[in-house]
Amino acid sequence: MGWIARVLMLLAAGALLLSYLSEFVNPARAFPMAVLGLLLVPLALLNLFLLCWAIARWSRAALIPLLALLPSLLLAGRYVQFSAPEPQEGNGVRIVSYNVGRFAAASRRLSLRDPAVCADSVMAFLRAQDADILCLQEFYMKDMSQVRNYFRQHFPGYEVEYFLFPTDNGCYGNVTLSRLPLSGKGKIDFDRSSNLAIWGDYGFGDRRLRVYNCHLESYNISLTRIAKSLAGNYKEAVRTTEEKMRASIARRPEQVDRVLDDIAACPLESVVIGDFNDNPVSYTYRRLREGRADSFVEAGKGFGATYRGLWPLLRIDYILHPAQYPAQRHEVLRKRYSDHFPIVTELLLP
Repeated sequence: MGWIARVLMLLAAGALLLSYLSEFVNPARAFPMAVLGLLLVPLALLNLFLLCWAIARWSRAALIPLLALLPSLLLAGRYVQFSAPEPQEGNGVRIVSYNVGRFAAASRRLSLRDPAVCADSVMAFLRAQDADILCLQEFYMKDMSQVRNYFRQHFPGYEVEYFLFPTDNGCYGNVTLSRLPLSGKGKIDFDRSSNLAIWGDYGFGDRRLRVYNCHLESYNISLTRIAKSLAGNYKEAVRTTEEKMRASIARRPEQVDRVLDDIAACPLESVVIGDFNDNPVSYTYRRLREGRADSFVEAGKGFGATYRGLWPLLRIDYILHPAQYPAQRHEVLRKRYSDHFPIVTELLLP
């Protein structure tokens, strides 16, 4: 049993160490590394359990999980914060980002079949947030021709920028609303994908910032569907799930490169916002955060998780901003209108 325990500890420690390294490896070239990166929190908890078990047995093997867990102390702040900074004086810009999930979760929660009624409820909640900039992903509407009038009705005084994909059952995509003057706008298409990023150049007094509203490739898998499939042809379910994960993991680095190319070609400072569909120890996060601060790490408190289905393990929605414009606060609003939680940040413009 002693040898078996040590082998298990070495395997768990090795997997955790590889998960740390996953953010430096392009997942399109190393699919297993991306999977290990996704499992960082469960692997850390497994090593913590093994550490406690070894300590309880007064085993020197406790050094194995202990050493493996040490780097996690440097990364823990990306997942949980225990204190927030004191607010500073200055002009603040309030930013909200929310993947509304095509209002599907709102329909179930409110027991309403009409997405338009559900959307009105979500819009009323968002309007109460009094945001200067509001970034929505997976916005859905039945009639494409009514989108602009819809937002004029629900958000009077806001500039609206959007790009929606038409389908037989309606349209969906990204929407950015702002009370700040808009001087330029555009979109970034992603190959072989219905995801995208849109951007706008906004004036903040005598400053201008480019704001990117991103929705990067999702895994396109459902835990409920997987569970049902496993009860039947489990081999086919595993194969299909793996194919979908490989495709999404391979596409996200390409999408990150497209966004970064646009940032490099723009003379303005940029704020990168949205649903990245990746965790804080990932290639996606590391690349997009380069040269920017993370509002949650800088001003959040408590768990930063934004995906409701696996709270508090998954944080996949972000607001990354120039370091010279510090975040005054970051809050995850625990509202159940979507499979995501909305996030709110206030940036200080000194």
